[in-house]
Amino acid sequence: MRAVILAGGRGTRLAPYTTVIPKPLLPLGERPILDLVLNQLAADGFTRATLTLGYMADYFKVFLAQRPQLRQMMDIDFIEEVKPTGTAGSLAEVPDLDEPFLVMNGDIFTDLDYGALYKYHCDQDAWLTIAAHQKQVKIDLGVLETDESGVLVDYIEKPTKEYSVSMGIYIYSPQVLEMIPRGEYLDFPTLAMKLKDAGKKVLTWKTDATWLDLGRPSDLQEATEMFIEKESQFMPRIMEEPESAAA
Repeated sequence: MRAVILAGGRGTRLAPYTTVIPKPLLPLGERPILDLVLNQLAADGFTRATLTLGYMADYFKVFLAQRPQLRQMMDIDFIEEVKPTGTAGSLAEVPDLDEPFLVMNGDIFTDLDYGALYKYHCDQDAWLTIAAHQKQVKIDLGVLETDESGVLVDYIEKPTKEYSVSMGIYIYSPQVLEMIPRGEYLDFPTLAMKLKDAGKKVLTWKTDATWLDLGRPSDLQEATEMFIEKESQFMPRIMEEPESAAA
């Protein structure tokens, strides 16, 4: 199984941390996020990973050079974009995507079973499958519901809404690449709707896996505390100790 890890973003919401180190290499305790992701993928049966790089690309090359044990677990290569082409557009530059493949952001903290997601996609014969998480969003205001004339129907004080949200993890079938023009900017939401409008089978795969979007410093802190407290939940048994990885 093949994975493509999107690692070229600037991570502006996590500035100033990301002004000195790219977001996927920020640490959870002593271990970079990307190190955890690669080990999880290898443990779930993925044998090759391609990193799409842009911002601070040299940092990732140093990271891989310092961790030769990662390349003993799986084949790891990378491509560098001269100009950003988006979360979907960059896939046009990745070679040899001739079987279903996983695509994910490089800064995800989760205990998702990637192999189960891959199998579900293949069993359903879909063009695209999106891993979905139920996210509760608390609104710290009174929400007004009215009719068309503005008459109050209901007043809900500080409600909590639940939404199905993308986890930033997807399985593509190779035929999707026919709809990604090379060298042009294309983000994932636009591609997903393009496929839907063309009548192609786009699925969601709902999961109760732990998942955090590491978009803000508070999210990174929460993920770090959770990883340190429940390390065995996230860390595959094949993983090396940080000291060994750095040696």
